[in-house]
Amino acid sequence: MTVVTFGETMAALRADGPIRLGGGMRLSVAGAESNVAIGLARLGHPVRWAGLVGDDETGELVLRTLRAEGVDLAHARTDRRGPTGLVLFERRVGELIRVIYHRAGSAASFLSPADVLPALDPPPALLHVTGVTPALGPGPAEAVRAAVASGVPVCLDVNHRARLWDRATAAATLRPLASSLTVVIASDDELDLIAPAAATTEADRVAALLDAGVRDVVVKRGADGATGHTATETVHTPARRVRVADVVGAGDAFVAGYLSGMLDDLDLTGRLGRAVTVGAFAVASAGDWEGLPTRAELPLLDTLPGSVIR
Repeated sequence: MTVVTFGETMAALRADGPIRLGGGMRLSVAGAESNVAIGLARLGHPVRWAGLVGDDETGELVLRTLRAEGVDLAHARTDRRGPTGLVLFERRVGELIRVIYHRAGSAASFLSPADVLPALDPPPALLHVTGVTPALGPGPAEAVRAAVASGVPVCLDVNHRARLWDRATAAATLRPLASSLTVVIASDDELDLIAPAAATTEADRVAALLDAGVRDVVVKRGADGATGHTATETVHTPARRVRVADVVGAGDAFVAGYLSGMLDDLDLTGRLGRAVTVGAFAVASAGDWEGLPTRAELPLLDTLPGSVIR
């Protein structure tokens, strides 16, 4: 595999309105790591997702969806110790979306190193992990530590979820991983969770991570684009301007685009350009991953608004 990733993928229900009032909901799947896996697969990269789902119909939905998207599932399996996790999305006011998790005691909360380390043999070109997985419990946290220590190049998306753990616990778990990471991707309000506590400004945090051996430090800035740092250069790339349909999943799409650029040996400007382009596809489409582009579709955002491709 070119890329291996692992974590929890859940059944996802998107409500048409306030959940407390009832009404229609659309069923799909969602998970930070599998969103990235789907994004990479659509761009033509071999990618494997490892993880546990419940021995239930929603678990079958997860596996069927990932398989249909071309993601390798040789190290994914069902587990009867817990159900497949569930996430509810509620568009509450305008573009404000509220997320409700039902993932305590889920099958994925029993993830362990034994579930993920075999997926790294033979070693992939890249391992992608997120800060979501260690927040699920001691077993998943140990799985992340073991995988990061395996010696393969690692990308970490900090991806802090305040409903899963507090910032102090997240920082205590993630900071020790820094010296083993190749790429760090974080929103501008997450960088302090991976950089040393002594670094108090963004510039200091970036410098500390580069000094620790991280090759690429990428700071996501939402509608303001993203900034990439290496030991030799810093590049800022503005976001692509699209009509916003759904911001959920945009960060994962950005990561998929950035890693795709790495795998294609693009320079820093090219990596960031692909990242913001794939992120824009996600923002302009409903759902976590449904609107992600294929490689042939990447130039579509360069066409004039209102154009019809015949």
